[in-house]
Amino acid sequence: SRHLELEPSRVTILYAEASDLTRAPLLFADMSEFRKTFSKAKHIAIITGAGVSAESGVPTFRGEHERWRKWQSQDLATPEAFSRFPSRVWEFYHYRRELVLDKKPSAVHLAIAECEARLKKQGRSVVVITQCIDDLHRQAGSKHVLQIHGSLMETRCLSCRQVTVNKRSPVCAALKGTGAPGSDVPDAQIPVDKLPRCDDRDCHGLLRPNVVFFGETLDSHLLTMVEKEIEACDLCLVVGTSSIVYPAAMFGPRVAARGVPVAEFNTNTTPKTEYFMYHFQGPCGTTLPQALAPHESEDI
Repeated sequence: SRHLELEPSRVTILYAEASDLTRAPLLFADMSEFRKTFSKAKHIAIITGAGVSAESGVPTFRGEHERWRKWQSQDLATPEAFSRFPSRVWEFYHYRRELVLDKKPSAVHLAIAECEARLKKQGRSVVVITQCIDDLHRQAGSKHVLQIHGSLMETRCLSCRQVTVNKRSPVCAALKGTGAPGSDVPDAQIPVDKLPRCDDRDCHGLLRPNVVFFGETLDSHLLTMVEKEIEACDLCLVVGTSSIVYPAAMFGPRVAARGVPVAEFNTNTTPKTEYFMYHFQGPCGTTLPQALAPHESEDI
C-alpha cells in the first residue's frame, strides 16, 4: 500500500480531494467483528470532528449554520479577515464561545473518556485527535487529547505570542451583548483598543482566538505528535467528521494504508468511507458507546 507523507511545516487547513489511496474491504455495521478487533487493540487513535460536538448541541457551521450575518463562516475564520476586521471576527468568535460555554459533553465524549480511563488500567492507550475547538473532550474527562485546530477557550497574543486559557464571558467588556447572527444585525465596530488585550502589563497586545484559521499552518510540534500516534496505533476510529478538511481527512486513510483496521462512525458515508474496514451509520451517540463498551474478554 502507498505511504503518504505529511510535512508538518507546510500543512495548512484546506478543503481538497484525494484519490490515490488503497481501498479497503468495507464491512458495514458488523459490530461483532469490530468488537473482536477492539478487544485486541493496544494503542487506539480516535479522530473526531464537528459531528461529535453537534451531539452536544454545538452547531457545525456547515449547511444551515454556514452563514453568520452576511458572511460565510469560512470567510471570517481567516488571518486576512482578522487583520482587516478584528472587531467583526471577534464578534463571530464571541458568538461561538457563548454557544459552547453552556454545552455539556455528549454520550460520545463520555464514552471516549470512560474508555480511555478503563483501558489505561489494562496497560492500553487511547488518544483523541480532534478537529473540534470546544474543549468538550477534556470536559468529559479525556486526558490524552490533541486539539489540532486549537481551542475557543484559549487566546493568543499577537505581540508576545503567549497562549492563555480564557473562559471569561464575555472575553472583554466591549463584546458583551454583541455577536448576534441575524443577517440584519450591524457590526458593533468595537475600537481595536477595546478588543481583548494581553494581561501582561508590559505587553497589552491584541489577542486573537487561539484557533487555526483557514489557510494557516498547523502547529508543527503538535502535528509531529499526531504523526507518532498515527504510526503507532493498531486501531483507528474516525468519528463524526465529514473527512473533507485537510490534513485531518488524511489521518484515517493513512492508518488504513498500513493495513490497520479503521472504523468510521457517522450519520452518513463520507468521501473516505471506501478506504475503511468498518462503517457504522447512525447517530454517534448511539453507535460509539456500544462499540467502546467493555468487552467480555476485559479484566475489569
